[in-house]
Amino acid sequence: MPHTPTSFIWYELMTPDLDGAKAFYDAVVGWRIDGPGEQPGDDFYRMIMRGADAATGGATGGALRLSDAMIAGGARPTWLCYLHVDDLDAKAAEIVAEGGRQIMPPQDIPHGRFTMVTDPQGQPFYLMQPTPPADAPDAVSTVYDRTTPQHMSWNELVTPDLAAAKAFYARHFGFAFDRSLAMGDLGEYCFIDQNGVDIGAVMQAPPGLEPSGWTFYIRVADIDRAAAAVTACGGQVVRGPHPVPGGDWTLNGIDPQGAAFALVGHKEA
Repeated sequence: MPHTPTSFIWYELMTPDLDGAKAFYDAVVGWRIDGPGEQPGDDFYRMIMRGADAATGGATGGALRLSDAMIAGGARPTWLCYLHVDDLDAKAAEIVAEGGRQIMPPQDIPHGRFTMVTDPQGQPFYLMQPTPPADAPDAVSTVYDRTTPQHMSWNELVTPDLAAAKAFYARHFGFAFDRSLAMGDLGEYCFIDQNGVDIGAVMQAPPGLEPSGWTFYIRVADIDRAAAAVTACGGQVVRGPHPVPGGDWTLNGIDPQGAAFALVGHKEA
């Protein structure tokens, strides 16, 4: 199936409270996450739709309700990504053979086949072999966009083994690491280049700090307005907003249900 220049083709929020997550992210980002009763089965899974003020419509991902059984089994509120593969079963077997884990068995849905794995350093993500719609065989994912609000705009991995992680993702997903930014005591911020496009970065976890795994930056139109909405809607700003090269500002936070998230955008004022 054709896909965007990035392997990141879907994003998923795992949360114990779908209504609470809807209220928070709709206000902070401008999304319109499906509400109760809008879609069959939406007590378990809801679509994260881009709102009317987005440049284009469509979905940026989905929101999965964590059941009591999932939580008892160790699941926690988090954001995860889906990475595109051409042969899911073969890729999952390769990852397990290299020291990763397959957390859940492959499942088939109308949109394709997916499974959850970890990289050899223990960071979880999904693999997905998508099935294009019958009436649109050349359809591509539109969830990632570097510059348009309400899309995911950056993919950042903090890992306990930078060299091993770079080799792993280069081998399996075609990531290139041709540029980096020196960050002093924090080491190198190694940009992920895929098909000539910077889509994120990988960095070494600082000594004594538990690695956070993948963090996904949601683009907003006005970082200050979004920061105010985070606190007004019961979330926590952990760091930022602070400037980054290129004129953007970023913010890291925790949503009211406990999932870490990040925002990126301009200052409008």
